[in-house]
Amino acid sequence: MRSANRVLLFCTMVLATPALQAQQPQQPQQPLSLVPQPREARASHDIVLTRGLDVGSPKDSDDAFAARDVRDALRTTGVALVTSANASARVVLLRASMPAARALMARDKLTFDTAMHDEGYLLVPDGMTLNVIGETAEGVFYGAQTVKQLVIGRGATAILRMASVRDWPAMRHRGLHDDLSRGPVPTLDYMKRQMRTFATYKMNVYSPYFEHTLAYRANPLIAPPGGALSREDVAELIAYARRYHIDVIPEQEAFGHLHHALKYELYLPLGETAHGHVLAPGQPGSMSLITSWFAEIDSMFPSRYVHIGADETFELGRGQTAARVARDSIGPVYLGFLKDIVEAIRKPGKKYLFWGDIAGNHPTLVKSLPKEMVAVAWSYGASNSFDRQITPFTQAGIETWVAPGVSSWNRVYPNNNIAFVNIRNFVRDGQRLGATGLLNTTWDDDGEALFNQTWSGVLFGAAAGWQQGESSIENFQKSFGRAFFRDTTGKADAAERQLMAAHAVLEKAGLGEGSDALFWRDPFSADGVLSAEKIRPASHSLRVAAESALVYIAQLRADGPVNNADALDAMELGARRLDLIGMKFQFADDVRGGYARASDTTNRDRNRELGDISGINGRLQDLRDGFALTRDMYEAAWLRENRPYWIHNVLVKFDLAMQLWQSRADQFVLARSEYSRTRKLPPGTSIGIPAP
Repeated sequence: MRSANRVLLFCTMVLATPALQAQQPQQPQQPLSLVPQPREARASHDIVLTRGLDVGSPKDSDDAFAARDVRDALRTTGVALVTSANASARVVLLRASMPAARALMARDKLTFDTAMHDEGYLLVPDGMTLNVIGETAEGVFYGAQTVKQLVIGRGATAILRMASVRDWPAMRHRGLHDDLSRGPVPTLDYMKRQMRTFATYKMNVYSPYFEHTLAYRANPLIAPPGGALSREDVAELIAYARRYHIDVIPEQEAFGHLHHALKYELYLPLGETAHGHVLAPGQPGSMSLITSWFAEIDSMFPSRYVHIGADETFELGRGQTAARVARDSIGPVYLGFLKDIVEAIRKPGKKYLFWGDIAGNHPTLVKSLPKEMVAVAWSYGASNSFDRQITPFTQAGIETWVAPGVSSWNRVYPNNNIAFVNIRNFVRDGQRLGATGLLNTTWDDDGEALFNQTWSGVLFGAAAGWQQGESSIENFQKSFGRAFFRDTTGKADAAERQLMAAHAVLEKAGLGEGSDALFWRDPFSADGVLSAEKIRPASHSLRVAAESALVYIAQLRADGPVNNADALDAMELGARRLDLIGMKFQFADDVRGGYARASDTTNRDRNRELGDISGINGRLQDLRDGFALTRDMYEAAWLRENRPYWIHNVLVKFDLAMQLWQSRADQFVLARSEYSRTRKLPPGTSIGIPAP
C-alpha cells in the first residue's frame, strides 16, 4: 500500500510539473524593445500568463481609466484577464504618495525628481506583481502604456516581461499635425482610434489642419458638404482625447493657403489676388474674417494653444499690397500682419503657433513678435542639420517647436528613407537648441495620401520626441512591428525595409521616388518615354523589393491575427502600387518591342507576339487588371478611415487608367483585324504604340 502511494505521488508530481514550471519566473529571452525606448530600463524576468493577468482597478478615476485601457488593449491578444489571486501575474497602478508605492521606492532607492514629476513613471517588479508608479495621472497613464508592450505573444503562451523602468519625456509637447484639408477627411471613429494610438506611444498633442474643412456658423459657405468637422464632432473628439491626455490644438490657416475660401465671389475682395490663396493685409474684411473664425474656434477648442498657420504666402506683394511691399519690403508687411492677427484675436493665457518659414528669413524682425507666439520651424528633407530653421526663433527668445514630416504626400507609400532621417535630425537639433515641442506632420497635397500608411513615421516621431537626444533609426526598425502590429516574427519590419528599398531604387534611377505622378504617368506619352529610359535598368530591382514586401505581408497574415490589420492592408496597397509602377514600364516595353517584331513579315512567331500583347493573358489586359485591383484596394482602404467626401476625385484616375489600357486593347483588335485581311500591321503610332 505504501508502495502504491509513492507511485501515485510520483505520477502526480510529474503531471503537475509543466503547470508549475509555467508559472515560475524565467530568465528574459531578449532585451527590451519598446517604442518609445525608456530612459532607464532593465528586464528582470519573464512570466508566462498561463493563468491570465490581473490588472488592478484603482479608486482614482483617471487611474481606473488607465487600467481599463490596458485591459482593452490586451483583450485583442487573447490573454485571459482575471481578477484572482491565482493569476499568473498582476499589474498594479499606484500614485507615488501611496504607502505601498513609498515602500517599494524606499526598498529600491527610487525617487521622482523635478524632471519626472509631470509625466514620468516607474515600473517596479515585486515578485509576480508589476507596479506602475506615477506622481500624476499622466505619469500613471504613460507607465500603463509601457506595460501594454511588455505583454508579448498571444493567449495562454503570452509572457509578461517584468522590468525595472525609470522614464520621463525629453520634450513637453509631442504631437502630430494632421492635414484635413487636401482631400481625405477622417471619420470621427477613426479620429478616436488615432487618439488611442497616439496615446499608446506617449504622444500628447493632436493638431488638425483646417483651410476650409471646419464648419463655421458665421461663414457657412466655405465648408464642403460631407467634408467638414461640425461643432458636435469637435466636442466629441475633445472629450474623447482628454481621457487619453491629448491636447487638441486646432490650426486654421489665417494668411495663406486659403484658396478654398477665396475662390468664392463673396470673399473675392479679401484676396491678395483674385481667386488666389493669400488674404490681403490691410484689407478690413481680411481681419473681420479672421476674428470671426477664431472667435468660433475659442468657443469650440479649450486648448491653451491655437495655430494660425501663415506659411507659404507666395502671392504677398503681387496684388493689393504691391505698393506697400515695394515700399517697405516683404518682411515688415508679413510680420506686421502676423502681429495684427495676434493682437486682434488675443485671449488671456492663450499662445499662438505659427509656421516659421517666412519669418525665419527675417531674423532681425523676429524679436518684435509678441511673446505669446510660438514659432513652428519646419523642413522635410533628409538634412544633416536644422539649426538654420530653429535658431532665428530660439535666439530671439521665442518659444519654438520643430515640425519634421512623415514624407507621405504625393507618394504611393511614405518614403521612410527621407522621413526617418528628417525626424531624427530635426528633433535632435530641436532638443539641443531648446525647442519645447515636436509637431510631426502629415500632408495630403494631391489628395491621395492614406493615414494608415504613415504609422511607422508617426511612431518614430513619437519615439524621437519622448527619447533624449538622437533616436536610433536602426533600433526603431527592429521594434516597430512588435510594438504596432504585435508581430514577433520580424516580418512587418522586413516588409517596411523592402518598401524603403523600392523607393531607393527609384531615387538611384533618377526618378525621385515612388510618386503618385509616376504611378499615373502613361508610359507611351512623351514624359513616359523619357521616364522609361531611366526606369528600364531599375524595374526588376524595384519589383523584387515591392513583391518581397508583399510576400512578408502575406506570411505575416498567415501566421495569425495581427493588431492594426487595416494598416497592414494599407501597406500592401503601397507595395502593389510600387510594383505596378515597375510592371507598367516593363510591359509597355514588351508591347512596343513585340509590336515591332510582329511587324516584321519574316517573323514566324507573329501570332504569338500579337497574343502576348493583347488577349487572354496579354500585357494590355495585365495593366488594365493592375489598375482595377489597386482601385478596389484603394477604395476599401480609404473608406476604412475617411468619409466618402473627395474619394471620387482619386477613383476617377484609376477609372481613366483602366479605360486607357482597355481602349488600347480595343484598338489592337482593329489592328489584328487588318492584319488578318492584309497580312500587314498598321504602324504602331497609328494605334498609340511608340516605336521601341
